[in-house]
Amino acid sequence: MKRIINTFKELWKSSYRQFVIILIVVAFLLGFIFRGGSGKSSEPASHRHGKEAASTAAKEQVWTCSMHPQIRQPKPGQCPLCGMDLVPVEGGGEEELGPRQLKLSPGAIKLAAIQTAPVERRFVASNIRMVGKVTQDETRVRYITSRVPGRLDRLYVDYTGITVRKGDHLVSLYSPQLITAQQELLQALKTFKKFGSGKSTVAAAREKLKLWGIPPEQIRAIENRGKTTDHLTIYSPMSGIVIHKNAVEGMYVKTGSKIYTIADLSNVWIKLDAYESDLTWIRYGQTVEFETEAYPGEMFKGRISFIDPVLNSKTHTIKVRVNVPNPQYKLKPGMFVHAVVRSKLSVSGKVMDPELAGKWISPMHPEVIKDRPGKCDVCGMPLVKAEKLGYIAAVTRDNEAPLVIPASAPLVTGTRAVVYVAVTGKEGIFEGKEIVLGPRAGDYYLVKEGLKEGEQVVINGAFKIDSDLQIQAKPSMMSPEGGAPAPGHQHGHPEAAPSGTSKKQKEHKHEPAAKIPSAFKTSIDVLASAYFDIQQALSSDSLAEAKQGADKLLKALKDVDMKLLTGSAHMDWMKRQKILTGGSRKLVQAGDIEAARVQFEVLTEPLTQVIKTFGSGKTAIYRFHCPMAFDKKGAYWLQKNEETRNPYFGASMLLCKDSVEPLIKEKKEEK
Repeated sequence: MKRIINTFKELWKSSYRQFVIILIVVAFLLGFIFRGGSGKSSEPASHRHGKEAASTAAKEQVWTCSMHPQIRQPKPGQCPLCGMDLVPVEGGGEEELGPRQLKLSPGAIKLAAIQTAPVERRFVASNIRMVGKVTQDETRVRYITSRVPGRLDRLYVDYTGITVRKGDHLVSLYSPQLITAQQELLQALKTFKKFGSGKSTVAAAREKLKLWGIPPEQIRAIENRGKTTDHLTIYSPMSGIVIHKNAVEGMYVKTGSKIYTIADLSNVWIKLDAYESDLTWIRYGQTVEFETEAYPGEMFKGRISFIDPVLNSKTHTIKVRVNVPNPQYKLKPGMFVHAVVRSKLSVSGKVMDPELAGKWISPMHPEVIKDRPGKCDVCGMPLVKAEKLGYIAAVTRDNEAPLVIPASAPLVTGTRAVVYVAVTGKEGIFEGKEIVLGPRAGDYYLVKEGLKEGEQVVINGAFKIDSDLQIQAKPSMMSPEGGAPAPGHQHGHPEAAPSGTSKKQKEHKHEPAAKIPSAFKTSIDVLASAYFDIQQALSSDSLAEAKQGADKLLKALKDVDMKLLTGSAHMDWMKRQKILTGGSRKLVQAGDIEAARVQFEVLTEPLTQVIKTFGSGKTAIYRFHCPMAFDKKGAYWLQKNEETRNPYFGASMLLCKDSVEPLIKEKKEEK
């Protein structure tokens, strides 16, 4: 029995060891399975992935300078330009943006009131407004002259303004030569009747009297009477109004002396002044509507019959002549008129006019319009197709319409136009594009290059987007190549700042500028003085004096001691100095006054910011705006007084402006 018990104990011990070994092996296998087959920690996957994401975000964190956003570093430190502490950029790991792109959060878009509209093809009308005067139709004016020398014994029309009809008697003229010519005719008739010869002599005598203005019926009366008359009656060759009386009764006149001037005012001309920039909308044969001071509210119509091929260099206008029927003689020569031409342009630049579609027009008399080829009823010239005069037939297909955008979409300088487009498929991302604009048509601009149909352009808030791009030192309207932001341009709303801009950066935008040394302020006053010299020269149309002013500005720029500035003020001046120097050099090299005016506009904006930021403010400075400059794109300029002297047009439109505001108010010198 004892032996059996011992044997059982030995078996139990052996089985226990095996059981323990098996249990250890099973536990190891279970642990291997639950840890995913590796020797890593058994920590839950969600916790482990969270730590990995945090580690990745920490690695991708970007640090920047609130004054120089172009600085990007992977770790904290100090700005290499101004020494300020770097701040983290929120959302540093977000998608990479292009050099002209900006991303705004939905809240920023709402606060900035950004609105977009599609680029579309449509026919837009432009109302070209012109002013001018009523004049006589030069083709309907006649001089009444004496064809033989003699004495004016009777003037039947003895004052100007009298209306006469064709065939009315005007003058009774005594002429000894006329008596001699009549005697020659009577003698020739006697010879012919008596001898049957001398027929040619009779014909020559009759022709001589005809050339002297004696009508055939008077000649027959002389022949029938057989006696000469010592007076010649001069008759009116046309109906009209006597606008000049050049002689008096008893006056002796020579052959060709003017006695009266008669004008047919049943048709008149309207001579209008069209601006150079409006010529693209104007065509021969277009209908013109106008009203006068004498008949307010009453519209008259005519057709353009002539467009002067020569530009008036002083006024930069073109004379446009309009033929107008005047059956009731309401229109008087000298009346002042306000006219308008309504035009629609196709994609090819031709004018849309359904009234002239497929018609034939006289090249001399635009009122003569026919459905088929033929000759002009007035002058007999062959008619021409309307298409040859710059018209096209009525078109309804959208692909014939020009590409247009709302006029509020582009940000326009003197030489560039920039629009901001919502990037397709990327919510909240806007991209700047430089485009080529055509003429403006009311509330729209025609687009020649740079956009496609269907793109969404920003029509409200574009300037705020542009400001934020400047803050980030990306290419913008004022800085085509990008670069350090300028304090004078940090005027975007902080609420509309990009989502990647930190709170500290927003606060830094409104930090007060450092105190500017008085010596530096004095240098800026010298720059302003040189600029005013250029402004005065251009307003006087003097290219030579404008170049002298630009040379003076260049020298003043070299004399500025930039070492007087530090930090952001120093960087701001460096940027402005570069633009001012480049513009001044180009102005000195300008080949004509128009090129000089373009460079003057380039100088105005940076100098405005320099004066506001660094000037002493001892003298008042005014900021003017001309809406007509650079093909109605508009431009600003500065003056030191309120008397308007427009540098973009000079004498042609010296007083042209639509706004003037004080940029700097005069103040007493700092103590």
